[in-house]
Amino acid sequence: MDQAVRVLDLVAERSGCVFEMDTIQCGAQYYLEHGDDIEAGGLARCKAADVILLGAVGLPSPDGRSQITMPDGKMAGWSPLVRNRVNLDLYANIRPVKLFDGGAVRISGAVRHVWDPDKVDMVFFRENTEGLYAGSGGILAPGGIPQVATDTRVLTRNGSERILRRAFDAANARRGAPADGKKRVTCVVKNNVLYGCKFFTGILEEVADRYPDVEYEVVLVDAFCQWLIRQPEHYDVVVTTNMFGDIVTELAAVLQGGMGMASGGNVGDRHAMFEPIHGSAPKLAGKNRANPMAMMLATSEALKWLGAQKNDPLLYAEGGNIEFAVRALIKSGKCLTYDLKGASGAASMSEVTEALLQELARIPLASSTVPG
Repeated sequence: MDQAVRVLDLVAERSGCVFEMDTIQCGAQYYLEHGDDIEAGGLARCKAADVILLGAVGLPSPDGRSQITMPDGKMAGWSPLVRNRVNLDLYANIRPVKLFDGGAVRISGAVRHVWDPDKVDMVFFRENTEGLYAGSGGILAPGGIPQVATDTRVLTRNGSERILRRAFDAANARRGAPADGKKRVTCVVKNNVLYGCKFFTGILEEVADRYPDVEYEVVLVDAFCQWLIRQPEHYDVVVTTNMFGDIVTELAAVLQGGMGMASGGNVGDRHAMFEPIHGSAPKLAGKNRANPMAMMLATSEALKWLGAQKNDPLLYAEGGNIEFAVRALIKSGKCLTYDLKGASGAASMSEVTEALLQELARIPLASSTVPG
């Protein structure tokens, strides 16, 4: 987050835009120190913000087998993450997956160029407020011994329809899948077994009728996990329910260079919160080694969203310029963290940020057309 603030400072200097930044302390470490996972009044301040940038909030338990939890059983960090999604109705979790030219993937400890960058360009739409993460369920423990656990998946017509409309609208506006240029929506479900998925695909068919220029397909989540890696060029827009979306987008992050390159937006009709999709990394804390790119890309998306909301062409363009600077840095291969370059010759987090700032400073300041 400190690195993202450096980028915002440069954007403000370049554009003349004044950012009033309100820092809200939260997360699992904050919970251990203060007994709550967000500071007093933090949620109200989030609601008052024009846009939210969220850092990693979780922390493994001392045994490393789970996350630190609060007395109600929720993970420490639930309030800034999940409660904000519900309170602000951030129903669309939007995760772009792009492999930038020069990008590599860390596999079995080695950095490898596995996929052609021209073949990885898709965006995921994950329903963000319902499903198995809606919090419906619990544990029965007669005599103090846990005996029964339930997790109830909740899907509504309204919740399903609006995320599906978002997906089809995005497909309509995009160039199509890298393989064939077709505007395509892929719906990922388990509708051969689960009633909620049958319900979701039924609404998909209703929504699809309104988009004659977009083709759609329904795939089972287990098969999709294989095809995603084998033929990423087939996919344009992917839409799915909450938990499936959480899982498959983490797999998709491999295609773009790992979690250090993966960002996401939690977007509603009036509010939005952007974040790197990776969790916290206690082993890297304080070592200046973490990859800041996901946070930079989240900042890019935040400025583009805010520019569109405020009808500010200059702010929208600066959001795009941050991504352009990331692309240039990846293509150069000169100043990258260990996960993108390997241990030999790897740059520190702050060095990557400095190089990114230099790339951004070289881009001419110009406004851009704000999408309708």
